[in-house]
Amino acid sequence: MKFKKFTKMISLLTAAVCVLTLTPAETVLADETRSVYTNEVISPEAALTRPIAIMMPTDKVAQPSYGISHAKILYEIMEEGNISRQMAIIDDWQGLSKIGNIRSCRAYYIPQATEWDPILIHFGGVVYMKDRISLPDINNISGTYEYGTGGEAPGAGVFFRTSDRKAPHNAYISANGITKAAGQLGYSLTVRPEFYNAKHFTFAAGVNTLEQYGEGAAVANTIDLSDIFPYTRSGFTYDAAAGVYKKTIHGKAQVDGNNGQQLAFANVIVQNTKWQQLDQKGYLGFDNLDTTEDGYYFTKGKVIHVRWAKVAEYSPTVYYDDNGNEIQLNEGKTYIAIAQKGRNVSFS
Repeated sequence: MKFKKFTKMISLLTAAVCVLTLTPAETVLADETRSVYTNEVISPEAALTRPIAIMMPTDKVAQPSYGISHAKILYEIMEEGNISRQMAIIDDWQGLSKIGNIRSCRAYYIPQATEWDPILIHFGGVVYMKDRISLPDINNISGTYEYGTGGEAPGAGVFFRTSDRKAPHNAYISANGITKAAGQLGYSLTVRPEFYNAKHFTFAAGVNTLEQYGEGAAVANTIDLSDIFPYTRSGFTYDAAAGVYKKTIHGKAQVDGNNGQQLAFANVIVQNTKWQQLDQKGYLGFDNLDTTEDGYYFTKGKVIHVRWAKVAEYSPTVYYDDNGNEIQLNEGKTYIAIAQKGRNVSFS
């Protein structure tokens, strides 16, 4: 791997982390490299590792997913049939022997994926992806024709199926398979400087309790997304001892089949988004690029109203409070629900 051309990028990443006095016992050292996804301390080599964006189902019969607890960013978005799907952004995928199961992609996942410059892993798609998935900047591995009715099937030979579930819920990939396919297809396994954003979220120095918003921050120990995702009834319960929201799906803890861990997030974002039904089959479209829509930011058992802005495919989505300031996320994983405008989140 040609790490020399990334030297400047590492310098920018590490220089951006200044010495901050948090308490007499806590300091953030200037030479630490921090994760663009979680703000956790990582090695410089890990900071350059290219993530995967992998499509995973929410179908009840397809639970649990394998490797999903490694997702630093987890998106959930509605699809046709009133069933949502998940896209997991995983940077530490190396060493995982079973990731999935893997389902097809939709066009509106691509602008969310490109924020992170990942290798997109999916099992086919739909015709509305045709113009975008075929362009050379998209590096994807697909188990079948990449847009459903046609296209290539890059890396299809590295997927495998298991006998414990029926198709289409039994397709998986491994870290070795990803590495092999990337080598065959000429995909970089390190982030691409021309696309990668070393700055994405703004993280708090210390812990952001949202207390600075006073009455503008409401209590949110439970988050109910059943109006947004009525099939999965996705939800969260705040664990005050751990300081994270634990996720449920279909009324039960959502866990990783590899390790049994319940999914947990320091930050939960609901992003209200304009949408359309594209045809009689029920395929949807979402307006991923926008500067006028709103949503909610949940952390530490509280919630505030936000506005979001995304101006280009490879540009990060930025979230602002009602004062026009960029919100400060807490260190840790983030769940993002891309919600159909008109469907509401409940919390208490």
